[in-house]
Amino acid sequence: MGLYSRIDVMMDDYLQAAFQAAQQGLAEGGIPIGSVLVHRGTIIGRGHNRRVQRSSAILHGEMDALENAGRRPSEVYRECVLYTTLSPCSMCTGAILLYRIPHVVVGENRSFLGEEELLRKRGVRVDVLQDPQCIQMMQDFIQRSPELWNEDIGR
Repeated sequence: MGLYSRIDVMMDDYLQAAFQAAQQGLAEGGIPIGSVLVHRGTIIGRGHNRRVQRSSAILHGEMDALENAGRRPSEVYRECVLYTTLSPCSMCTGAILLYRIPHVVVGENRSFLGEEELLRKRGVRVDVLQDPQCIQMMQDFIQRSPELWNEDIGR
């Protein structure tokens, strides 16, 4: 299972699924950010950052979860909650707004503060949990791979 195999009892099932997706990305040699798209209590899309693995410019965790959810009617997205281990960047925020996803749960935003205020200004509920395991996983990764991290966030 690796360094981050213990899941905190307080971590709900959906954030746990996003965290496990992030762990999968790390195990594949990528950036440990995971996401799940939940519709009416069911995960319909899982993803993790695959920029390294797929040599992609856009496959952040949230984008991968949306892609893996497949094409859906607009009313489905409007009933979804997107869980992500890290605050969504501008690109992922754009997708959230485009599909009118009304609720985003963020594992942590200490390592990176994305466009949460834009989401809130546009009516999206954003809950930031500051989950200790999400924080530790990102801090460890950033310390080990600062060049890759800076590339991922466009620095």
